Amino acid sequence: MNIALRLAWRNLWRQPRRTWLTTGAMVFSNIILAFMVSLQFGMYDMMIDNTLAVFTSHVQIQAPGYKDEKKIRQSIPAAQSLAETVRDNLDELRVATRGIAFALASSEERSFGIQVVGIEPDHEPEVSSLPGLIKEGFYLAELESNEVIIGQVLARNLKVGLGDELTLLGSGRDGSFAAGIVTVRGIFDSGMPDIDRSYVQMPLKTFQDIFAMGDQAHEIVIRTPDLEKAADIKAKVRALLPAGSELVVYDWDELQPSLKQAIQADMASAWFMYGVLIILVAFSVLNTVLMSVLERTREFGIVMSLGLTPGRLGRLVFLETALMGALGFLIGTALGAALIVWVGENGFSYPGMDEMAERFNMPARIYPQLELMPLVLGPLIVFASTLVAALYPALRLHWLQPVQAMRAA
Repeated sequence: MNIALRLAWRNLWRQPRRTWLTTGAMVFSNIILAFMVSLQFGMYDMMIDNTLAVFTSHVQIQAPGYKDEKKIRQSIPAAQSLAETVRDNLDELRVATRGIAFALASSEERSFGIQVVGIEPDHEPEVSSLPGLIKEGFYLAELESNEVIIGQVLARNLKVGLGDELTLLGSGRDGSFAAGIVTVRGIFDSGMPDIDRSYVQMPLKTFQDIFAMGDQAHEIVIRTPDLEKAADIKAKVRALLPAGSELVVYDWDELQPSLKQAIQADMASAWFMYGVLIILVAFSVLNTVLMSVLERTREFGIVMSLGLTPGRLGRLVFLETALMGALGFLIGTALGAALIVWVGENGFSYPGMDEMAERFNMPARIYPQLELMPLVLGPLIVFASTLVAALYPALRLHWLQPVQAMRAA
C-alpha cells in the first residue's frame, strides 16, 4: 500500500470518536438523500402515469395542427383501421381510437356546453383510468348504443340522473347541423372539476353518426407498458403510418408540457432542501478536518523543517478527507440501497393516501425502484462537498511557517 495512503488512514483514526461522528453525519445524509431521491423519482413516475391515464396516455397519433387548434375537420381518415394496424404490429401496446367534438347538452331544465368524446368501449379501459371511476351506473358496453357517461358535476348542473335523456346540439365535420338524443348510462367522479363539469363519453360509432365523421376520428391513443419506452414507441408508431401520410405522432412530453414543468419545479424546491442538508454536512467535515490540522500544527512544523513540502502535507490532509468521505459514501449508499429495496417490496404510504388513491383510482402505495442514478446522485454530491470542505485546511498549510509551527503548544 502507498505510504501516503497508509499515513492518511492512520491519521484518520487518531481521534476515532470524532471520525465516526463526522462519518455518521455523512452516512445519515447519504441514506436520506438516496432514499428520498429514489422515492421522489418513484412519485414522479406514479404522478405521470396517473395524470396521463385519465385522458392523454403516453403516445398519440393526430392530424397536423389538431393538438393546438382542436378543429373537428382536422381528423384521421380510416382511424380504426390504422389503430388495428398498430395493435397487430406492436403487441405490447394498448391502443384506442377517439373522436372529439364540442356541443350543447340540454336536459329538461338546463343547458351547458360540453366536450363530447367518442370512444371504443372494448379498448378505452386499456388506455384510460376513467372507466374505473364510475360512481353510479355502468361504463359503456356497446359500440353503437345511444348512451353516454357524464361527470358528477355536470349531472348535478343539468339535474339529471341514470336513465335520463340529454339532447346534444353541435356542428358536424362537414358543417352540417349535428343533433342527437342520448341516455345517461353512468356518472363518474374523476376528482378534477374541469373534467367532471364538461366531459361526456359516448360510443365511437354513435359519435361518428351524430357528427358526420364517417370512418374518421381525431386521436389514436397509445399506452406503453413502460413510461421510459415512450420515445422508442413513438418512432415505431411513426414507421407504421401510411406512406405519404401527414399524420403526426406525439409523446406525453409534447402533449403535456405543463406536467414536465411542474415536475421540474417540484424537483428544484426539493433540491433546495437537500442542498441545506449537504451544506450542513460539508461544514461538519470542515470543522473536523480543520481541528485535525490545528492539533497537528507542531507535528507539521517538524516534518516541514526536515524538508517535507507544504504541498505534500496538503495532499495528505486531502487524502484523509477523501478516505473519510469514501467511507461515508460506501456505508450510506449500501444502507440507502437496502432501505429502498425494503420499501420497494412493501410500499410507502402516508396518512390519507389510501382515501386519495381510492377516489382517484390510483395505487395506494408508492414503490421506489432501485436505480443507479437516483441511488448515487445525492451521495456523490455529499462526497464532492467533503472534498471541497477540505480545501481550506489543506491550503492553510501553504502559509504555515515551520519555526512558528514548532513553537505551537
